[in-house]
Amino acid sequence: MERMVIGTLALLLAATSMAAAQTNTPPIKGMASTVGLYVYPKNHQTATQQLTDESQCYSNAKTQTGYDPNATTTASAAKTQDSKSGDKPVAQGAARGAVISGATGGDPAAGARRGAVLGSIKAKRKEKEETEQADKQAAANKNAQQPLDDFKRSLSSCLDARGYSVK
Repeated sequence: MERMVIGTLALLLAATSMAAAQTNTPPIKGMASTVGLYVYPKNHQTATQQLTDESQCYSNAKTQTGYDPNATTTASAAKTQDSKSGDKPVAQGAARGAVISGATGGDPAAGARRGAVLGSIKAKRKEKEETEQADKQAAANKNAQQPLDDFKRSLSSCLDARGYSVK
């Protein structure tokens, strides 16, 4: 009798876990995932239906916003600076100053000092230009984010109206 109860419980447990595995299907990766949205069906839509709805809503969002995330490319070339390169322009200026001063019959040490000062000024100018360029790039990236946000909002509202949870 005890074996029969244990066997029945084991069968019920196995059937329950199989039913749970069949109802918990993994989320589908469709068009919405390309812009970072997660879409889950609320009304038991099939995977095929979800992909169709996502495709239609994606096209609708492109039409409404005039923005296509797949056509947008980010041309951001990140420049990496060597941490030791801060002294490089100063050293180059000093070397140039010493060579020029020595070649013209002057004091190479004084020429090196003048060259180092000029190299330092040149480095500061370059650093300022790079900072201004980085600020402009940050402002451009901020302005470029708005169309994507509008596109996501349009796509989300379309999918929500079709019975999907969008996050």
